Amino acid sequence: MRKIIYSVVAFFAILTLSNNAVAQIASANEDLVAVYRWLNVQDNNYVTLANGEIQEGQLLQWKYKDKTFLFYAYKSPGPDRVAVYRWENPLTRDFASIAEDELTDSDMQLKGYTGKRLQFYAPVRREANHVAVYRWFKSKSKDWVTIPEVGDTDNYIDRGYKMKTFQFYGIIRSEYQK
Repeated sequence: MRKIIYSVVAFFAILTLSNNAVAQIASANEDLVAVYRWLNVQDNNYVTLANGEIQEGQLLQWKYKDKTFLFYAYKSPGPDRVAVYRWENPLTRDFASIAEDELTDSDMQLKGYTGKRLQFYAPVRREANHVAVYRWFKSKSKDWVTIPEVGDTDNYIDRGYKMKTFQFYGIIRSEYQK
């Protein structure tokens, strides 16, 4: 009889602990957003977007395709996180994702960029399952592209992208994958 009572108590203790762990993972998932890169085939420009930032149907209408997952980022601010903003250049039809304090607003405006919009918050310190994210520039088309260090960088070098600059870290964690 005692074995049955101990077994039932142990079962409920394990069940409670596992539910707590699942709840913590679920709350971490709620603060994460997937970040993708899209290619505009008409302008041959890339844009980096958090999931849901612009509806996919609208992007397809604007001739964007080749949606590529890059990393996860945070939806809300927190310690050791930096805000990342999307800027648009109406003359070159380019979009650039720029971390807070990476370039000043006046620098971006001098380069012809307007329409600063908050995209996400990214880690600024490397931790387990974080990946460094770089900004590359192609001077011929004035296009900036965001590429994680695990991306196919040789492909972008062949396309004329240079001036690799570290921006922040992205999250690549299997327990956060949705």
